[in-house]
Amino acid sequence: MARPDKVDAVEEMRDKFRNSNAAVVTAYTGLTVAQLQQLRRSLGENAQYRVAKNTLTKIAANEAGITTLDDLFAGSSAVAFVTGDPVEAAKGLRDFAKDNPNLVIKGGVLDGKALSADEIKKLADLESREVLLSKLAGAMKGKQSQAASVFQALPSKLVRTVDALRAKQDEQGGAE
Repeated sequence: MARPDKVDAVEEMRDKFRNSNAAVVTAYTGLTVAQLQQLRRSLGENAQYRVAKNTLTKIAANEAGITTLDDLFAGSSAVAFVTGDPVEAAKGLRDFAKDNPNLVIKGGVLDGKALSADEIKKLADLESREVLLSKLAGAMKGKQSQAASVFQALPSKLVRTVDALRAKQDEQGGAE
């Protein structure tokens, strides 16, 4: 029979898996409590770092419909549950792991798709969602300006062409 505290822990983690955009599994052996607190702060407001037992975490993930992480729950494991921008959390993990080699990114899941450790590091190399959206908006604004210039140029070019034709006709009419 399952103990109530373990059932509660599984339910809580299952809800975290369901409500998260992404989850990143890490190994944390050798990190101090102070380093873990620093890691939690570096992840930002939109991510929560949770150390839990592998068996309970695997059960919670499976109940949430995520079976691709099963192989990652070996040894010391902790999960970063990301509810906001996954790029920001991936950058926080990557940067912390550079300074603290005891933190090892094992893999994760993003919107239901499994990610390897390398894919998470590539995700960390992306610019944030806000930066990408602002670049897209700037590019679209530039294209609109180009289109407006083209549309303005068409009537003025037409007027210049008509004037040139009229002048040519006047020259030909005066030459006869």
